Amino acid sequence: MPQPRSMPPLLEQLVASPLLIDDSMIALVQASVAHVVSHERAQEMMAAASNDDDDFWPTTDDDWRSYYRPYNVKDGTLQIPVMGVLLHRFPYQLGRWATGYKYIEMAVKRGLADANVQRIAFVIDSPGGEVAGCFELGDFIYENRAAKPMRSFSADHCYSAAFALGSATGKGSMSITRSGGIGSVGVITMHVEYSEALKQAGVKVTYIYRGKHKKDGNSYEPLPEAVRARIEKRIEKLYSVFTETVARNRGMEEQAVRDTEALTYDAEDGIEVGFADRLGALEDEMALFAEDTSAGDEQMADPKTYSQADIDAAVAAAATTAKAEGKAEGIAEGTASATAAAQARTDTVLGSEAGQKRPKASVRLLKTGMSAEDIIGLLGDLPEEQAAAPAPAAPKLDANGKPIKEKAERNHFKEAMSTDNPEIDGETAEDNDEQDTTASNVSSILGAYGSQAGIKKRA
Repeated sequence: MPQPRSMPPLLEQLVASPLLIDDSMIALVQASVAHVVSHERAQEMMAAASNDDDDFWPTTDDDWRSYYRPYNVKDGTLQIPVMGVLLHRFPYQLGRWATGYKYIEMAVKRGLADANVQRIAFVIDSPGGEVAGCFELGDFIYENRAAKPMRSFSADHCYSAAFALGSATGKGSMSITRSGGIGSVGVITMHVEYSEALKQAGVKVTYIYRGKHKKDGNSYEPLPEAVRARIEKRIEKLYSVFTETVARNRGMEEQAVRDTEALTYDAEDGIEVGFADRLGALEDEMALFAEDTSAGDEQMADPKTYSQADIDAAVAAAATTAKAEGKAEGIAEGTASATAAAQARTDTVLGSEAGQKRPKASVRLLKTGMSAEDIIGLLGDLPEEQAAAPAPAAPKLDANGKPIKEKAERNHFKEAMSTDNPEIDGETAEDNDEQDTTASNVSSILGAYGSQAGIKKRA
């Protein structure tokens, strides 16, 4: 089929598909794609299967893939770069230029199963990317964000698809640099038509087809209104998923997200609108993240207890739950029956023996999509939590705010009756002196009591 101009297949794919990008950065997107397709390993990268999970991570340093599948753990923090244009079915990370959703997914899975990883940081500098694969990856991050602490760092730009992923770490977990930008919650696609250019060039395209909608949206004819309406309907559905997802992730009302109308915000305005939580340099925020989640913090239990099988089971259970929850894959603002089911799930976990012995871990796992049975099974492999010592009672203060020294209360009668007093130890009396000893003991008791109570003995 004749083309008025040629484009790399990857760029053609982006032009023909709905995108989650900031349109003002379209030139950067094009430049990033051009860098990818001109890469010396481009052919091998594009041919890579998306389901090569078993041998995804190279085992030797001389494997060329090790450079483009970075796995950097520093002081217990796994740093996952989310940079450049974000691509579906692309299992590599090319510096500032491009990152594949598959690469991010596999890095998160490995981090969750890695005993050396205490926390996961997403370092984001991206104009956005493809719709396909984005929301599925975002849900995966959201559903597993309680397994290990996760935070997102906008350093420096976090737009559209990148924001969909960054927001998945939850409210309170997004920081942004002073020069950063955030937002662009919108969906865009385009229709390119060359009919006039072809006419001037003397080129005529004739379609031979079956099925009246087979050639809808082609680039060689004007776009019919009915076809445009169907495209707009699809875009609206994707937009709804996007706004609902961001609202869920950030704890916002969906209308508040829609009201942004895909605007991008600088750091201070991004915090004010609710898209980010803190302003800070990447290095400082990373140090704060490590401090907040160091040993002894009230995060979920020891990550060493999680095997890859545990993680895979949790992911599978979460995916099943998300599909069952309907619209927007897991947004659970729902019906009374859904509320009752959620309450029953909570009661089952917290009421179980494993849950009662590990209450903090139980609460964390309840935030995931795992079933009650799966949570209880996983809890059984975790160490029991130690109950905190009760806080000492606050001292009583006088009118000047000074502690009042309280007198110890004594039971004088009890002291007098104590068997430690040899004068009243009737149990050791001789049998032949029993009556005299008894009388003496009674007299001693009454005398001791009267003396303590201030009662004078009668003559």
